[in-house]
Amino acid sequence: MVKEHIDTLYELADLVHAVARQLVVPADLRPGPCTPVEISVVRFICRNPGTSARTAAAATMLPSSNFSRVIKGLIAKGLLVRQADDQDARVVRLYPTALAETNMLRMRQLWSQSLVDASLTPETIAVVNAALRRIEFGLVAQSQGPAARGGSAQVPDLDGTEIKRIKQDAL
Repeated sequence: MVKEHIDTLYELADLVHAVARQLVVPADLRPGPCTPVEISVVRFICRNPGTSARTAAAATMLPSSNFSRVIKGLIAKGLLVRQADDQDARVVRLYPTALAETNMLRMRQLWSQSLVDASLTPETIAVVNAALRRIEFGLVAQSQGPAARGGSAQVPDLDGTEIKRIKQDAL
């Protein structure tokens, strides 16, 4: 990899990190404030209701002991419920509660409002969102290794055709 490409990738990662740190957590979350780790777990489970605890732990990059503690805390706060899998009682499925969904809506509203002043066009937002989804997918797949991906997971390609489709969808 050439130095300019490495520098550009670093700048992207640095900016993503800087932007994320500027997005404050709403003060009106119920039953009270959540840590960034708790938000990460709730976000994943809200996007993937019924996911297994093992999958959620891997996706949020938490060791099982830490993940278990976070889940217990989120259940105690009334944000998640744990249910045994219908097919295999040894597997635990995680679901967000209505309270968790409400909190995610509050975050969505606050974070969306926080970005309004950036004056980005819907087209630009769509392209950036697609690129960040691809980055997230790739990083999660990379952290889980080939065995977790079944050796065949593909990172979505963001070629010119995909960007053109994204731009059309944004209009």
